[in-house]
Amino acid sequence: MSLLERILAAKRADVATLRASPAVRLEERRPVDVLAALARPKGLPLRLVTEVKLRSPSAGPLSTTLSPAARALSYARAGAAMVSVLCDGHHFDGSWRHLQDAREALDAAGLAVPLLAKEFVIDEAQLREARARGADAVLLIARIVSAADLGALARAARELGLEPLVEITEEAELEAARAAGARLVGVNARDLDTLRMDAARAARVLAAIPEGVVRVHLSGLKTAGDVAAVAASGVDAALVGEALMREDDPRALLASFVAAAG
Repeated sequence: MSLLERILAAKRADVATLRASPAVRLEERRPVDVLAALARPKGLPLRLVTEVKLRSPSAGPLSTTLSPAARALSYARAGAAMVSVLCDGHHFDGSWRHLQDAREALDAAGLAVPLLAKEFVIDEAQLREARARGADAVLLIARIVSAADLGALARAARELGLEPLVEITEEAELEAARAAGARLVGVNARDLDTLRMDAARAARVLAAIPEGVVRVHLSGLKTAGDVAAVAASGVDAALVGEALMREDDPRALLASFVAAAG
């Protein structure tokens, strides 16, 4: 089995447990406007999405010096436009609780920075959990569901007040994203099946996304130079994950990324 196949096998078991569990009930809140946070008007800097991820299948264990809540606060105060929180426990040491803790910390600090629930979503139960735990956006990966299911999940997410970030890898998946009505599309430079990075392929696919859709570069940015190169391409936003997660204190590195973003 490939890594992606192993992740999805575990996820199906997670969904069965989630469906059987009592629904989480948190205080109702108005979601932050994700599109406004990530859209990049002409002449303005690239928006940066930072990530809370304790482990990576490709990189292994990452820094746990800061709690997920403290790291989300650090990112938000240092200029992140959105914070992504891994919710998968099997391969990333994430959890829904990390998402909730990050939301509560940001709200307590009065920081209206949106949160992305980064999960391998295959069922509406995961969408309901993400909304209840405080997410404003949810990742939907085109590769792991049919085009019909992608559309259904996107509609269900929007009905819950979540903005779907549809992740694609190649041009063929762009049609499914467009059919799902995606207003926010991310292109992963890392192939989820092989884990190989291909920045040129990502740039080509990003360029094919039509005007009016918020475009996000996903994966592979390690230095300020990498961020500057993506900023020069004209896309709206970029996710930076492992580079920041290797830092016990990410503020200085994130400051260099913010400066490079234009």
